[in-house]
Amino acid sequence: MSARLLVAGVGNIFLADDAFGPEVVRALEQRPLPPEVRVRDFGIRGMDLAYALLDGLDTVLLVDAAVRGHEPGTLSLIEPELPDRATGGAPPEAHGMDPAKVLALAAHLGEEPLPRVLVLACEPELRAPADEDIAPGISATVREAVGRAVEALHAIVPVLLADPAATPALSRPDESDALSSAGLPGTVGGGAEDR
Repeated sequence: MSARLLVAGVGNIFLADDAFGPEVVRALEQRPLPPEVRVRDFGIRGMDLAYALLDGLDTVLLVDAAVRGHEPGTLSLIEPELPDRATGGAPPEAHGMDPAKVLALAAHLGEEPLPRVLVLACEPELRAPADEDIAPGISATVREAVGRAVEALHAIVPVLLADPAATPALSRPDESDALSSAGLPGTVGGGAEDR
């Protein structure tokens, strides 16, 4: 039986390069992944993603724009530390799409441990100015990275389907090919209210 895997595009299509995740999901319509993989654009619907994380999946691969300090358009594969199930206190925030807050919410809501989560991140070039609510359109650099992300997913997904615990690598030497185990990358929009 194949592993259950979700590829989740996240990001706000109205905040410049933050649209990377949804754009990758849209590009996958032309080059679909294997049928045992669910591909979904979550946009800024954090609650929907939190519940999807509780759906008995083996692996979730988030596709998102994230500030990591690389050249714009650089892809990175990250394995964030997952939060433990919250005990006591107020539940985590249920609004917005800050990936760390969504993972904390899912951990709070679920009885079982979260699936393995990986993030295919793209370094943004354009970010929405702080004084503007809308900055549609992604940069040419990130638009080009969408195609490379589709290629990367077609290489990474079969590895994860064969072994959900595998450590896939990105293929280009200029990409961040070491799977880093760290906190979630910075978000492009800056916080849950922007995502």
